[in-house]
Amino acid sequence: MTIDEQLEFLTARHVDLFSADELKKKLEIAAKEGRGLRIKYGADPSAPDIHLGHVVGLNKLREFQDAGHTVVFIIGDFTGMIGDPSGKSATRPALSREQVAANAESYKNQVFKILDPAKTEVRFNSEWLGEMKFEDVIRLSAHVTVAQLLARDDFSKRYGANQPISLVEFLYPLVQAYDSVMVEADVELGGTDQLFNLLLGRELQKVYGQHPQCVMTLPLIEGLDGVQKMSKSLGNYVGIDESSKEMFGKLMSVSDELMWKYFLYILCRKPEEIEAMQAKVASGELHPRAVKDELGRCVVDRFVGEGEGAKASEEFARIFAQKELPDDMPEVSLPAEEIGLINLVVTAKFAPSNGEARRLIQQGGVRINDEQITDVQAAITPEDGMILKVGKRKFARITV
Repeated sequence: MTIDEQLEFLTARHVDLFSADELKKKLEIAAKEGRGLRIKYGADPSAPDIHLGHVVGLNKLREFQDAGHTVVFIIGDFTGMIGDPSGKSATRPALSREQVAANAESYKNQVFKILDPAKTEVRFNSEWLGEMKFEDVIRLSAHVTVAQLLARDDFSKRYGANQPISLVEFLYPLVQAYDSVMVEADVELGGTDQLFNLLLGRELQKVYGQHPQCVMTLPLIEGLDGVQKMSKSLGNYVGIDESSKEMFGKLMSVSDELMWKYFLYILCRKPEEIEAMQAKVASGELHPRAVKDELGRCVVDRFVGEGEGAKASEEFARIFAQKELPDDMPEVSLPAEEIGLINLVVTAKFAPSNGEARRLIQQGGVRINDEQITDVQAAITPEDGMILKVGKRKFARITV
């Protein structure tokens, strides 16, 4: 690719970019020197399960790698062992070294489904932060003003509302910015909610005599509910390590409007290709369900394995369109005595608590032998071969 072609390729689908001219200059210099750029990306070790929301950024990192650049994947183990309020109502708990190590290993196993290991430099910020003394922290803090930090949108809102902001929260953007200095980042990627922290990295690099990194933000895509950003804590996520059946079933539940965004940001389909499909749907030539089926098959093929998407599609059609039962149902073994329906749902591990089981029953999401039961006081006498169904995708066969 020429520099202009590379620039167009690398900046596709972004939200913020500081700036296109700077990135072009960096690409030109790197090409003349026969090297790639260093692309920084930070990961939180407290949440090692990667979902499709994370894939948006990882896709862009892979594109940089395909263009000959190196990804510096920073795992925030030092900050993870401290804990992080980050504006939340409850402080993120501190992790032990063992937990961080386990989570980091899980991260690597998942990100290399997308990233090229040969072009990825995995770093832990404890390498440099763990060596700092208190006097080093004070010197680092001298480079940032309170006014600069209060320019961050959530800080300014909370300050204006007389809500507390801890010093730890002020230090976190500074730490993230210092990471950019230590790895000599040319470009840093992040979600739109990270813009302030990424820009602070530029400022700190100037202080340390480095060329400031370019900053690129990418959108935070909505989860399965179509409202909130995809998050495991909200339960609206699709994990890339989930089974093909679970992954496909979840994707078939997304709205017709949201599926186009998944095609663009998860599968990286070209806008003109998406527009052609949208035109066919609008004319009635293509049914939205067929488009969603293609989305599900392609995502499953990518993260589970080639050909697994077609199997998941067939299974989904057999169960939901033809009202058949899945081939591989877990078995729940029970004694030959009456059991409360709430207890049965929890015993089958289809609900984490009695309260959640009660909610599922009241909402009509529990069936025994395809008969809906909404009475939370109901008791069931187990029989061999009895089928418990919870929600749309969870089945279990009862054995006595």
